Amino acid sequence: MCVISNIVLSVLILFPLLLAQSLEPAFNDDVLGLIVFKAGLTDSQSRLTSWREEDDTACNWVGVKCDPNSNRVTELILDGFSLSGHIGRSLTRLQFLRVLSLSRNNFSGTVNPALAQFPSLKILDLSENNLSGVIPEELFQQCMSLKVISLAKNNLTGLIPESLTSCSNLEKVNFSSNFLSGQLSSKLWSLSFVRVLDLSENLLEGEIPTGIESLYNLRAISLRKNKFVGFLPQNIGNCLLLKSVDFSGNYLMGSLPLSMRKLGLCRYFDVSENSLTGEFPDWIGEMRSLEFLDLSANNFSGRIPNTVGNLQSLKEVNLSSNHFVGSLPDSFRGCVNLKVLDLGHNLFSGNLPLWVFELALESFCVSVNRFNGSVTFSTPPVLSCQSLRALDFSSNELSGEIPSNIGNFSRLEFLNVSKNSFIGTIPASLGELNSTRVLDMSHNRLTGAIPIEIRNCSSLSSLILCENNLTGPIPVAITSLSNLEFVDFSFNNLSGNFPKELTNLSHLTTFNVSFNNLQGELPIGGFFNTIPPSSVIGNPSLCGSIVKHSCPSVHPKPLVLNPNSSNSKNGPLSSSFHHKRIILSISSLIAIGAAVFIALGVVTVSILNMHARNSMARSASGFTFSGGDEFSPSHDTEANYGKLVMFSSDADFEVGAQALLNKNCELGRGGFGSVYKTELRGGRPVAIKKLNTTSLVKNQDDFEREVKTLGKIRHPHLVLIEGYYWTPSLQLVINEYVSQGSLHKHLHEGESGNFLTWKHRFSIILGTAKGLACLHKMNVIHYNIKSSNILIDVSGEPKVGDYGLARLLPGLDRYILSSKIQSALGYMAPEFACQTVKITEKCDVYGFGILILEILTGKRPVEYMEDDVVVLCDMVRGALDEGRVEECIDEKLKGDFAIEEAIPVVKLGLICASQVPSNRPDMEEVIRILELIQCPSESHEELE
Repeated sequence: MCVISNIVLSVLILFPLLLAQSLEPAFNDDVLGLIVFKAGLTDSQSRLTSWREEDDTACNWVGVKCDPNSNRVTELILDGFSLSGHIGRSLTRLQFLRVLSLSRNNFSGTVNPALAQFPSLKILDLSENNLSGVIPEELFQQCMSLKVISLAKNNLTGLIPESLTSCSNLEKVNFSSNFLSGQLSSKLWSLSFVRVLDLSENLLEGEIPTGIESLYNLRAISLRKNKFVGFLPQNIGNCLLLKSVDFSGNYLMGSLPLSMRKLGLCRYFDVSENSLTGEFPDWIGEMRSLEFLDLSANNFSGRIPNTVGNLQSLKEVNLSSNHFVGSLPDSFRGCVNLKVLDLGHNLFSGNLPLWVFELALESFCVSVNRFNGSVTFSTPPVLSCQSLRALDFSSNELSGEIPSNIGNFSRLEFLNVSKNSFIGTIPASLGELNSTRVLDMSHNRLTGAIPIEIRNCSSLSSLILCENNLTGPIPVAITSLSNLEFVDFSFNNLSGNFPKELTNLSHLTTFNVSFNNLQGELPIGGFFNTIPPSSVIGNPSLCGSIVKHSCPSVHPKPLVLNPNSSNSKNGPLSSSFHHKRIILSISSLIAIGAAVFIALGVVTVSILNMHARNSMARSASGFTFSGGDEFSPSHDTEANYGKLVMFSSDADFEVGAQALLNKNCELGRGGFGSVYKTELRGGRPVAIKKLNTTSLVKNQDDFEREVKTLGKIRHPHLVLIEGYYWTPSLQLVINEYVSQGSLHKHLHEGESGNFLTWKHRFSIILGTAKGLACLHKMNVIHYNIKSSNILIDVSGEPKVGDYGLARLLPGLDRYILSSKIQSALGYMAPEFACQTVKITEKCDVYGFGILILEILTGKRPVEYMEDDVVVLCDMVRGALDEGRVEECIDEKLKGDFAIEEAIPVVKLGLICASQVPSNRPDMEEVIRILELIQCPSESHEELE
């Protein structure tokens, strides 16, 4: 009995100690789990220094929150800590964790399925990391408590797991900005508690399944930038609580669902960049909560209904790039909160309504429409004057004078009135626009001098006044605009000398004054030390090394002796007068000779111009037509008549031959000629290239044979050659008209809100490669690869143009090529400079490599800085060597690109631009590599 009592007593004494020992591991599980987790990380900013393994609890550690009663960790929030490494299993020791948020770090590896072992987890946020691989099915096998999951902005691939639908309490799902693929399962709509569903910017495809109305709690849905086809969900209007809808950037078709009229709470609606059709619905006025409406880049048609005025909450409207017609309804006045209105690239007509300047708009764009008549700025309300930041009337049929009170818009930052028919002078009130950064009044009929008040536009970085009828000198006033980067005064009638102070403009990258009447010596210093000759051509009286025309020397004045030294007829005075007469005679002869030389030059140029105009007139009046697929010749071959051959029997010109080369229809000029736009009889436009290299054409037979050969080349990524015109003094090549302009325009001249997406840039690179590969199969070397020779068609696809010059102009040699293709500086392969190296297709590959880098970076191949010249190829190669490639990608993309594609494409561009031709791949190999890069399941090892 005594023994038993002692045992019981011992147990009673030891029980608290045993109990404490048994509980100790449980209390230290959180510390142990977090310390092991930290050990596998790289903490570059030492954010986790407070995590010490000797601590009894983790509750005082940064990023950690505990339950105050149990001291168990309930929240781990390490967002933006710059941590890297893997998310291991050790975190599963935190069995009371309710919130795990590790976003905006650099975690890599796969999503660990062990994260499903948190029995109480409500929020899981692993967004904005470098996680890869598939989303494991096991992640959602124990998820009844899970309400929020975000895996956005990673590199995840594969399908959306079916097991996700078992998380019946989910309220927010964000898998955006990954590489998820496959079709959506209709089971997804069973998540009836979901409020936010974001699957945007993936590779999801197929039709959007029916049954979306089951998501009766849905507040926001985004399927933006995927590959969905078919129709918009017809019953989406039954999701009555929806506030945000975004289906933009897919391949959806059909009209807007009628059920949408029930979305009275919807504030944001974006279906841009699809293939939707139909008219702007009257019932849109029932969606009275709308603040943002974007229907741009579709095929909508018809008029804008008056009911749009019911949308008083509207702040931004984008209807651009559709087929809307008619005038703008006055009911827009009711949209009193409207800030941004973009109606560009439609078929709107009529006068610009006055209400535009009565609303407090910040941005108004009606570019590329059919508005006509004059523009009147009635004295607008003070609010409107102070609010308007961007105004774009370009490419319409507006006429009259530019309103003199345009200076009222004192905060205007962007003003584009180009490509209209404005007349009169540039108003002096323009000087009141001291916030304006971009001013474009080009392609009008403006006259008079550039106003000196322009000096007050202190923010100007881009000043474009080309293709007008401006006269007078380049105003010295612009030399005070220290922010100027881009100036284009070309194709005017400006005269006088260059202001020397222009060399003080340290940010200047372009100063084009070609085809004016300027004279004297070009400035020396700053940008003008490296100004390209193409920027000053067409000014015959300019001199300097750039134009290869030396300036007249300044001779010293002749010596004049003292007239009082003697009066003798045969004395010193007579001798001095005789000497003076000799000296003056020599000076006079020099002056007279120079004058005669200049006069002869002027007369010669005038005679040549008259001869050229007469030849063109004779040629135009003598056009004879020929058609048919067999390229049948014209019957009229007299020397005084031209021969026009079209490769299609149904081709005929609507306007008549005399209007083929109308200057008003000029699209641009290059080293080998000018390009004009005209129309066939059915209204189909064509582009006509007038070659200005007649001396390089051997004879008519050679020319016709080669252009017919080129005309047989057919490829979706090549500009089609549709015919030609021949006289001994004039040769024209008739090409397919490509409506969206050059890649150069889209890369370097586009507006800030209208840039090429990453997907579009990759498509342009691949399409251009396919076009070049086709040329090389036909033994055609392009010779002149550059962004201005890559044209973009209406569907956004690239077409390679201006090819076959070596075949059309057999007199080309390397010197002529290098002098003619001045605008291709930076694209030209180094073998052009070496006479002993054969020119092959590899010179096109070099230019294509530079083009790749230009597309990815948004920078020109060669950029001139104040004290340096930056060669794009060298800059990118240096960044790659230092691991900074991501910094080179065009900042307009703002991180909206796939770095896994970008780095291999950069490497491919550098390989193509190798200095050694044999190191460059051929274009077929380039295509294969690009297709491997585009496919996420393939390896990129060959570019390592």
